[in-house]
Amino acid sequence: MITLNDIEAASLRIAPYIVRTPVVRLPNMDKYLGCEVYAKAECLQVTGAFKVRGTMNKMLQMDREQLANGVVAASSGNHGKALSLAARMLGTKATIVIPDTAPDIKVNAIKALGAQVVRSTALERFEVADRIAKETGGIVVHPFNDEDIMAGQGTLGLEICQDMPGLDKVVVPVSGGGLIGGVATAVKEMCPDIKVIGAEPALLPRYTESFAAGEPVQVPQNPTMADALLANKPGALCFPQVRKYVDEMVCVSDEDLLRGAKLLLLEGHLLAEFSSAIGIGAVLAGKIKTSPKEKVCFVISGGSVDLPQLDRLRSVEI
Repeated sequence: MITLNDIEAASLRIAPYIVRTPVVRLPNMDKYLGCEVYAKAECLQVTGAFKVRGTMNKMLQMDREQLANGVVAASSGNHGKALSLAARMLGTKATIVIPDTAPDIKVNAIKALGAQVVRSTALERFEVADRIAKETGGIVVHPFNDEDIMAGQGTLGLEICQDMPGLDKVVVPVSGGGLIGGVATAVKEMCPDIKVIGAEPALLPRYTESFAAGEPVQVPQNPTMADALLANKPGALCFPQVRKYVDEMVCVSDEDLLRGAKLLLLEGHLLAEFSSAIGIGAVLAGKIKTSPKEKVCFVISGGSVDLPQLDRLRSVEI
């Protein structure tokens, strides 16, 4: 289990390498979501997503000998970008195994940072990464099931509490659990009265089913518009953190996810990848209850979206 001390240490460690993103007020969205709307804008982060927090915290603790043969990762895109940047900054190489469904904007960004890209299916990507690491001697850096990664992601929650201590709820996108595990730990240890809510794709309800079972459960690898939330099983290290600190977990349909993305763009004036809007979609769908005087912060976890993807929002009704 990671602690608040781990997260605070990570915050000091990575500070020179990341952007302290703002918590922004989005008043135009209040009437749609029934509360005072705030956003932790990680779409403005280095590489365009929160993932750089975890990868920098991990790699800054690795010595030169560990880095000599490079790093390898399976990623739906954002972790790959972050790891590629960290590898370049620390003078080593990165190989990223990415699903064949990943948008071109993420693939091209990884290549631009000098990493080697290997395409795979979403289901097989971790096996492929492990095989490459064995062949090359590189170190696998997992996108979520790692305590250093989780502590790095938790710095986001640390900043939310420091910048907005009067919040009532924080809503976090959920995949394998590295982000919400770290954020929930920081928020609940610093501001225990804030309610932490996770939002995951209805097509990949890995935490909903795992909570019901009392242990990590693997669900079918269904395709979803939430292309950054593709894990089909909670991380074994993440699950205890999430179960301990998260107050509620909700499932969101792809249709409501897109409604959230369109609202965030048109009324919040933030350009973000669809996965980032899953919490907003949850409120629109009535999965998360709000009240007019509540202050609710939505973690906007990434901004890697391209024009062909945005075209899908044209026919979506908010």
